[in-house]
Amino acid sequence: MGRESSMRPTYQILAYITTDKERILTGGSLNLFAKNKEEQQELTKDIAKAMKADVIELHCGDYMVIKV
Repeated sequence: MGRESSMRPTYQILAYITTDKERILTGGSLNLFAKNKEEQQELTKDIAKAMKADVIELHCGDYMVIKV
């Protein structure tokens, strides 16, 4: 069956990594600005490995590190 509407998501956004200063968000998660795509990918991989978390690449090219 589908997820009940009263259920909260069971994931947490640990980090948001972008190369666009305009997309830096405020909130409870770590927000990082990378100088280029290579640095962005390295930061994402290192953070996800350290936190034993998953990575989501967004259509805009940014990454989110989430813990399920």
